[in-house]
Amino acid sequence: MKISNILASAFFGIVILATGVSFADVPQTVDGVTTIHLEEYNGYFSAEETLAGLKPGTYEFIVENKSNKLVGFWLQDAVTHELLEKTSIEVGETIKTRVTITDNGFRYRCPINPTPWYEVGVSK
Repeated sequence: MKISNILASAFFGIVILATGVSFADVPQTVDGVTTIHLEEYNGYFSAEETLAGLKPGTYEFIVENKSNKLVGFWLQDAVTHELLEKTSIEVGETIKTRVTITDNGFRYRCPINPTPWYEVGVSK
């Protein structure tokens, strides 16, 4: 391997580390309850943990309003659209809600601070 290729690879690695690129955490499950942290900004949500590979079960959603206005949080069954949670969240406020997620998966959004539906499937 040429020294220029080694230097280029090292430089690329340093750039990636310096930009703060990080990987999402794996959701923690304690006493059968899996916790998901969401942050709501102006028009979108951000998840602290990866939402890939989730299983049916009991979940606690912790949602923090990081926008500069009142927002909402709607959580639904992804197939039946049964409402599992519907709440408003004041500026700077954090809410917690515990729900049971089935094989159908779930979806969430904010109707006040319009965000798209975030559809999340679960593994069986």
